[in-house]
Amino acid sequence: MSLMSEHILEQLNRLAESVPRKAQAEHSGRLTRMVGLTLEAVGCQVVVGERCVIETDGDKAVEAEVVGFEGERIFLMPISSVEGLKPGAKVTPISTINEVPVGWGMLGRVIDGSGSALDGKGDLDAERYVPFTGPSINPLAREPIRDSMDVGIKAINALLTVGIGQRLGLFAGSGVGKSMLLGMMTRFTSADVVVVGLIGERGREVKEFIEDILGSEGLSRAVVVAAPADDSPLMRLRASMLCTRIAEYFRDEGKQVLLLMDSLTRYAQAQREIALSIGEPPATRGYPPSVFAKIPQLVERAGRGEKGSGSITAFYTVLTEGDDQQDPIADAARAILDGHIVLSRALAEEGHYPAIDIEASISRVMPHVIDQEHIQHAQRFKQLYARYQQTRDLISVGAYVTGNDPQTDFAIERIEGMKSFLRQGLNERATSHVAKAQMLNTIAPNDGQDGHQGVQPAAAINTLRNP
Repeated sequence: MSLMSEHILEQLNRLAESVPRKAQAEHSGRLTRMVGLTLEAVGCQVVVGERCVIETDGDKAVEAEVVGFEGERIFLMPISSVEGLKPGAKVTPISTINEVPVGWGMLGRVIDGSGSALDGKGDLDAERYVPFTGPSINPLAREPIRDSMDVGIKAINALLTVGIGQRLGLFAGSGVGKSMLLGMMTRFTSADVVVVGLIGERGREVKEFIEDILGSEGLSRAVVVAAPADDSPLMRLRASMLCTRIAEYFRDEGKQVLLLMDSLTRYAQAQREIALSIGEPPATRGYPPSVFAKIPQLVERAGRGEKGSGSITAFYTVLTEGDDQQDPIADAARAILDGHIVLSRALAEEGHYPAIDIEASISRVMPHVIDQEHIQHAQRFKQLYARYQQTRDLISVGAYVTGNDPQTDFAIERIEGMKSFLRQGLNERATSHVAKAQMLNTIAPNDGQDGHQGVQPAAAINTLRNP
């Protein structure tokens, strides 16, 4: 290169440095369509999951998240209210790091689906921020479930024993005591940390659950994530995943975590709203296929961790509409979970709380976490309870004759004790040892050595007929 050429190149470089340059080119687009809560825009270079800001006529902007695309069109779902939007509004992608706050300072706090405080106690005292989606665990690297967890409920501890790292469904219709049972487990459990997700609940119930059911004792070691029914479906979806992510953090810290999510059905309905709005075809009772793919992705994140870490024992409530146990979401959840606890409306109407239907409920890991003697006693209890239920109609109409079947006679003699055992007060705690002892005492044959005379079958039948 000649000296003249070098001189010209040097001058050009100096001139280029003096010209102001933008730090980053802005790729904004415009809003072209809005149907329901689905927004369509063109001209943006974005990826699924990225956030965008849409300008309005007022002084507030609408924040939305990219949930899909078709050709040059992108589909967005608003995170907040959509008031003030107009055709052609400017849509600008924003660079946000998809991380969530975690740490011990979050205990006793109530947050929303985006990780912002809802309780008015100031900013969150987060120790660190972690990616919104946690790493998956090799199923062969997970520790097996071999120990039981005390949840403080007699019927569950004795007859449906929960293993540390187990995932169970709480199946019930509306108004049969799901929230009450969750609150009792939150206060009575032996877990180190409790993470509660209130997804799609009425706004009134959120405060009532925190103040009346959970109480200060339960809240002190819990993190509550709330996304009420009037939140956008995207916020309800994010709140469900945020619950699990917070639980994963404490599990990785070596703690035993109890995750309570109310409800898995609202999570599925939020995904249905999003999927249908962007054109996914409905499959089963209006639920598109993506819903049945999302449920395992969420549930499989709970459970035991790798060796040396803690565990997430999870309860997911499933709302069975019209008490239909064959609801598609209930059916899908039953297949993927490690057991299910069914709450009976008939029991609730009788004033029997918690209204756990022992015959319809099962814990799949129970044989792996208790001894053989406990298994035999639990099976004996269920057999006697089922024997009475099978004969109940005959007793009520006077068709059963005492002495025909000794097992049925014994079941009739002990039924009131069994019903009393299955009931539990809201503030009554029953440890695993107490529950096991009471269960054994309820079904133990009366040998007369303790001076206590059991109720004779004939007298018990008269009591049942004329309470």
